[in-house]
Amino acid sequence: MRRAVLLVFFLLAGALDAEAQSSGKVYRIGVLAYDEAAGIQAFRQALSDLGYAEGRNLVIEARYDKGNAEVLPVLAADLVRLKVDVILATSSTYVRVAKQATSIIPIVFAIHNDPVGTGDVASLAHPGGNITGTTQMATDLSTKQLDLLRETVPGLTRVGVVWNPRTPSHGPALKEIDAAARTLRMQLTRLAAVQESELDRAFATAARDRIEAVFVLTSPMTARHSGRVVGLAMKHRLPTMYATRSFVEAGGLLAYGADPLDLHRRAAGYVDRILKGAKPANLPVEQPTKFELVVNLKTAKTLGLTIPPSVLLRADQVLE
Repeated sequence: MRRAVLLVFFLLAGALDAEAQSSGKVYRIGVLAYDEAAGIQAFRQALSDLGYAEGRNLVIEARYDKGNAEVLPVLAADLVRLKVDVILATSSTYVRVAKQATSIIPIVFAIHNDPVGTGDVASLAHPGGNITGTTQMATDLSTKQLDLLRETVPGLTRVGVVWNPRTPSHGPALKEIDAAARTLRMQLTRLAAVQESELDRAFATAARDRIEAVFVLTSPMTARHSGRVVGLAMKHRLPTMYATRSFVEAGGLLAYGADPLDLHRRAAGYVDRILKGAKPANLPVEQPTKFELVVNLKTAKTLGLTIPPSVLLRADQVLE
């Protein structure tokens, strides 16, 4: 008799649990990004760790432009039409389009280089509006990155900056780099590259103009084609500073910045809090807690450079 009662109890409990899941809220999250890269995968995994399961209580509507900026307004409008609960707009490029599409649906960014400088938030502490997230602080780091490059390349006076005019955060970053270059008595040359095909011209121009080193501002395009960027830098024998370790792992010389995968994971936490009722305006923008300096000694040797001990001692990782 007791076994029968227990059996009935567990069957009822299972039925009630299934009913609760089937009748529970299914959240719909929109994603605007370049493609299904490692960052988006890290974001998905972090949501899973927080208890969200696609097909049960979560639907992810991912829209990727794959470098075709012309389709972005259509992709953003589609997410608004679907009435998603939150939009993950990975960087400033995608925040700008999402912001134009909606002022109501919460927007979370993961690797925005400068949300204040672009006007996407009022301040880091008090974002205001419907936008918040995690930032790479690229503008603030640019002076440090340029100084590390100067320290690595003896007598450096002529620097080229590879940037993307369609990346909103690159504007504030260039102003900061201009100011830093003047302080360090360097001559700065801007090397614009919107499409992958324009990277060849940018690096060829740097070589032709006798630029001594290059600073690459990260954009969705350069991140996706990091191998090509590094290959061009090596082809023209140009010491180059990057913002993320993936470039150095691909053969680049130096990288200093935050971990983009960690920022994507933390962005999932923002989405979770918003789904539970928090307002983006009241969620301070989160800054990186750790910056890493990665050096590739093999690349330095190929370029005929000796990395100074002062740089090596500060490196978090040295690739040999």
